Amino acid sequence: MTEQTAENKPAALDSGNLLVMLYKWRKPIIIATLAAAIVSAAVSFTIKERFKSTVVLFAEQQHSFGAQLLEFIQKEDLLTFGEEEDAERLMEVITSNQVIHRVIESFDLWKVYGIDKTQVGSNSLISRVYQDNVSARLTKFGSIEIAVLDEDPLRARDMANYIAAYSDSVANKMRSDRASQAFRYADNSLNEYEAYVKNLEDSLHALQVMGIYSYTDQISALTTSYGRAIAGGHPNRAQELKNQLEFLSKYGTIYKKIEIEVTDGYERLGVLRKRHELMKIDAESRIPVMRIVDYAVAADKKSFPIRWLIVAMSSASMFVFAVIFLLIKDNIIRLRNQGTI
Repeated sequence: MTEQTAENKPAALDSGNLLVMLYKWRKPIIIATLAAAIVSAAVSFTIKERFKSTVVLFAEQQHSFGAQLLEFIQKEDLLTFGEEEDAERLMEVITSNQVIHRVIESFDLWKVYGIDKTQVGSNSLISRVYQDNVSARLTKFGSIEIAVLDEDPLRARDMANYIAAYSDSVANKMRSDRASQAFRYADNSLNEYEAYVKNLEDSLHALQVMGIYSYTDQISALTTSYGRAIAGGHPNRAQELKNQLEFLSKYGTIYKKIEIEVTDGYERLGVLRKRHELMKIDAESRIPVMRIVDYAVAADKKSFPIRWLIVAMSSASMFVFAVIFLLIKDNIIRLRNQGTI
């Protein structure tokens, strides 16, 4: 038993030696690797070249512009870049179906990508092809990078810039629509309250025409005069003053109440008018939601395919496959020679 083990051990070590095996099968391995390199090189030349154009931008802060203009204390700095949340919201707009479909139609990508609109599943297919050629990502610096791959470098440039510009328009419209809706509510509220205060002013004016203009002062003056008329023995004058006091008592309380409501109404109108002006600015302003750092330019060098990488990866894959295959084959031959299988 010991002699048999000693006899088999060198053979096992020889067949298990990778360098020995590689040298033994060097010609098939070299031929297979070279064949893979030649085939992959030929195939790489059949792949259409694509050029890459990139737009780099930062999201702006999404705060009320009107508030920044009208508030005495500035809560936010309009000159600073947006936060991560602003960039993520802008990313949702850039990758939205609304933007994708607009780009597809604007650049006739149905024809560019060779997809028939009438075929079943055409929308899903062109969306997948679009996403293979167009990407948007957040960088580690907080910016957004929009990249477009296309066979035409000019179209790649124009698409990248268009995506940025149209995304800005979509985001601005969303904000403007919401601001316009809020402005309509503010406008209605202001008009209604102005009409309410005008009615109070008319009522106050009508009481003033009747002779009521300062309830507290008039009561005090009439009471003093009435006392003097009684003390001075002037009954007719006293009766006249008494009638005035009764009239003032009847309408003076109403006057005082309306006067307080008018004063409060003026304060309320001041708030509503400021809010109205603020929302008007927001509804009418068109402030960009992004700050573009680098506009896309036409590439003068292809980005895909990288032929040397395709050849290198294919050759390396074939080399590994050939080594594994020949290693298995070599071990099968050895086991057969030993009578194991």
